[in-house]
Amino acid sequence: MGILAIQYQTVSDSPILLAVNREERFNRQSQAPRIQSGRPRVVCGIDRKAGGTWAGVNQHGLFVSVINCPKRHVPPEPRSRGILCRELLSCKTAEEALDKAYGELISGCYAGGNFFCVDRSKGGVIYGGDEIEIEMLWPGLHILSSKRLNDRNDPRQEYVRRLLTLQRLESSVLFWAVASRAFSSKPDPTGKRGVIIAEPDYGTVSSILLSLSERTPRSHMQYAAGAPCDKPYEDISALLRQVLSTERSSANAAASSNSSASNPAPATS
Repeated sequence: MGILAIQYQTVSDSPILLAVNREERFNRQSQAPRIQSGRPRVVCGIDRKAGGTWAGVNQHGLFVSVINCPKRHVPPEPRSRGILCRELLSCKTAEEALDKAYGELISGCYAGGNFFCVDRSKGGVIYGGDEIEIEMLWPGLHILSSKRLNDRNDPRQEYVRRLLTLQRLESSVLFWAVASRAFSSKPDPTGKRGVIIAEPDYGTVSSILLSLSERTPRSHMQYAAGAPCDKPYEDISALLRQVLSTERSSANAAASSNSSASNPAPATS
């Protein structure tokens, strides 16, 4: 499973402010986020068992994540949801990724999963449980878990929402300060009012904080290699900026090429 929160298109310096906790069996090994080979450039973690990912960002500024959800009829040998998540990161836009995910999920080849796809201009979630359905985002705070987006009956979603709405989150710094506390919170003795899961063999195994700005140098990413209540967030913004800079370098190269074509050098005698 997992849980994710995004402050979308409401903070001027960062249209995407996001926190996501991954929950998995503790014996399932994974690789911390790094820049993957191939094009487009992508920074994401890798699940060592299946080779897929649970969350990542590509050079176009597209973020994709998957959160497992219940499904009554699962095929005997389902295709990896993490592999699909990694494939969606080959798309240029959230709209393209959602369309691609929909086409895959209606095949019935997957176990249940909610796929979250967002860029600076559009975003949405495709529910991949018993019914396949797309719900688009609108500006504001959104929270996703194994249930539907902004589900008021999900106690963890409501706990995160309460913490993230106690004050106006008018900057990326303020969002991160509040979100990091919320996503590091352990349940109280009754098992309520918290986000971290810590069962004997299953629980919170990592966490990501992300801000995607219109300006690459102002984009940030942090990663906790374990439950963030126990493992500190480490800054991996350099990896993110290297990936995002690929798009700008490609655009500059294309502009230079077009300029040269429209303004050829004068002939010499």
